[in-house]
Amino acid sequence: MKVYVITHKKFDDNLIKGNDIYQPLLVGASNGNFGEINYLKDNQGKNISNKNHSFCELTGIYWVWNNEDNDIVGIDHYRRYFVNDSGSLLSKEEIENNLKKYDAILPQKDPDAFFGKTAAQYFGDRHDPLIWTLCRDIIKEKYPEYIVDFDWYSYQDAGYSYNMIIAKQQLINKYNSWLFNILFELDKKVNLKNYTKYNQRMWGFVSERLINVWIHHQKLAVVEYPIKFIGKQKKVKKLIRKIIGNYWKKTHPIFKEQTYEK
Repeated sequence: MKVYVITHKKFDDNLIKGNDIYQPLLVGASNGNFGEINYLKDNQGKNISNKNHSFCELTGIYWVWNNEDNDIVGIDHYRRYFVNDSGSLLSKEEIENNLKKYDAILPQKDPDAFFGKTAAQYFGDRHDPLIWTLCRDIIKEKYPEYIVDFDWYSYQDAGYSYNMIIAKQQLINKYNSWLFNILFELDKKVNLKNYTKYNQRMWGFVSERLINVWIHHQKLAVVEYPIKFIGKQKKVKKLIRKIIGNYWKKTHPIFKEQTYEK
C-alpha cells in the first residue's frame, strides 16, 4: 500500500514523516521542479512529466499508473490529506478496513463548491464551456455508454474534487486507462496557449469532473472522508465569490486573447 503525496516543490512533511505508507512524489520534474532527495520523481520510467503545466497532478497519477505496483494506491496532495473524524491521517488499518466494505475512498463533497450552479455552468464560468462540449463529444465517440453519466453529472450541484482517491490499484488502473484516453484526445484538439496561465492547467480541471462521471457509471460503493487543508484557504475570496456570484468570472478572464485559433 502507498499513498502518494503529490507536490511540485519542497514542503513541510512533518505530517507524514515516519509513516511509511505515505510517499512524496514530485511532479513536473522534467520542467525544473525540485524537491527533497527522498521524493519520487515523475520523470523516471514511462512518464508525461513535461506536460505538467497542463496536466498538473495528473503527471504524478500517470507515473504511478505506469511505474508502481501496489495492492492499494492513494493520492493526496502536499496541502490536502484524507483524514478521519479526529483529524488524523488515515492509517493503513483504516484504509484496509474501508476497502473491505467499499470500492473507493473519496473526499467529502462540498455542497457549496459550485456556488449554486450546476457542474457544467460552473466549469463554463471558470474555464471554458466549449471544452465541456468537446469533452462530451469525445466521450460520445469513444465511450458512448458513458454519455448518460456525463449528462447526469452536468446537472449536479456538487461533486468529488481534488483528483484524490484511495482504492485498489487494479480499479484505479482501469479508471486511468479511461481517463487518459479522453484527456490525450482533448490535448490533441485544443491549443492551450490561447488561455490564461491559470486555465492552461485545463486537463487537471477536466479530470476533477470526469472522476464523477466514471464512478457514477461504474456504480461504485464509496465512502467519503474529510480533507485536511494545510496553509491558507482563501476563505474570504470564496465568500466574496458566493455573495457576488460573477466575481470570479469578471476578474479572471479565460483567454489571453479572445481567439480559438491554433
